[in-house]
Amino acid sequence: MIERLIGAPVCYRMPPRRSTSGWQSMRVKLTGINTVRRKLADGTIRTHYYHRATGTKLQGEPGSAEFVASYQDAGRAAALNRSQGTVEWLIRQYQASRAWTKKLSEKTRANEEFNIRACEAKWGKTPLKIVENPRSRPPFLKWHEQLAEDHPRAADAKLARLAKVFAWGVDHGHIRHNPIATFERAYSSTRAEIIWLPEHVKAFEAVARPEVRLAMMLALHTGQRQGDLLKLTWSAWDGSAITLKQGKSKRTVYVPATRALKSALDAAPRRAPTILVAARGGPWLKRRFHEVWSETFAAARIADSLHFHDLRGTAVTMLAEAGCNVPEIATITGHSQAHAQKILDQYLARTKSLAESAIAKLDEHARNREKPTRLANDAANGEEGGG
Repeated sequence: MIERLIGAPVCYRMPPRRSTSGWQSMRVKLTGINTVRRKLADGTIRTHYYHRATGTKLQGEPGSAEFVASYQDAGRAAALNRSQGTVEWLIRQYQASRAWTKKLSEKTRANEEFNIRACEAKWGKTPLKIVENPRSRPPFLKWHEQLAEDHPRAADAKLARLAKVFAWGVDHGHIRHNPIATFERAYSSTRAEIIWLPEHVKAFEAVARPEVRLAMMLALHTGQRQGDLLKLTWSAWDGSAITLKQGKSKRTVYVPATRALKSALDAAPRRAPTILVAARGGPWLKRRFHEVWSETFAAARIADSLHFHDLRGTAVTMLAEAGCNVPEIATITGHSQAHAQKILDQYLARTKSLAESAIAKLDEHARNREKPTRLANDAANGEEGGG
């Protein structure tokens, strides 16, 4: 005997939660569930639950976390089926792919989720047949221009992420053309040539607390990102070098310590598993570190606008000034050689010592070229005088 109850809401009691007045529990109704009862050969009744829109059998018992997760998964599948052939569907496929789940770091995905949602809200219902039409380009560019009036950098980020979704769609045969494969970015500002000069570092360290000075020391002498340095543990330090796996590039880098960095690390107290710790001795929370760093920078009264990330480019220039070539610099900082060269091309114009060195070499070259002429003239004058 089979009894089917179509559309009857399934009620269950959620696990208790803590409130100000004590423990509470809630009853939640999940709609769109078909309840099917079957009588087995031994006379017992077994109840099964199905998601009505998809026909998916739901796992677990009502009230369990497994049941709720199964219901939500089926709901997402139903929504995906309804959106098939639209930009929303393509975005869902992209976010389920390796291009999103494996090739992007967790931090990048969290940042890009906001851009993805904005694109979906604007273009989600647009059929892919319209998107792949080359004449669909103007509306996307117009949207970009409208966003750029107030927030040019955010506008670039949104359209760039949508362009990557479309590019993925082309590569996987979902659409035949990416209408925004290229576009003119609205945000033209760059941090090229912005580095920490010696006077900046001196002013900052003069007002910084010891734990903040150590953070600057690590950044300047390793060229690593803030996130990687805040997570850096003492186990990565062997007494002469630091070995770490970069969170963004997934590269493993080996950074021998300068004498100054070795001295600083040898003197630093080991109050936590991480090398960098807050004033109370625990690992830094990213937001708190940013607050303390900003407060210290303000107290230093540095006129130029400098960020922590600019220390990474500064480290590249310091290595170049020390005579390191591009492959050597890339090995230390974890950049690709092409990127390291690009940084040098952008940043080196600000380094006073290199400019002075270049002029000194030019003067020396000029003197060397003039020397044979002077000797010849002196010789000629001497011969004339002797006659």
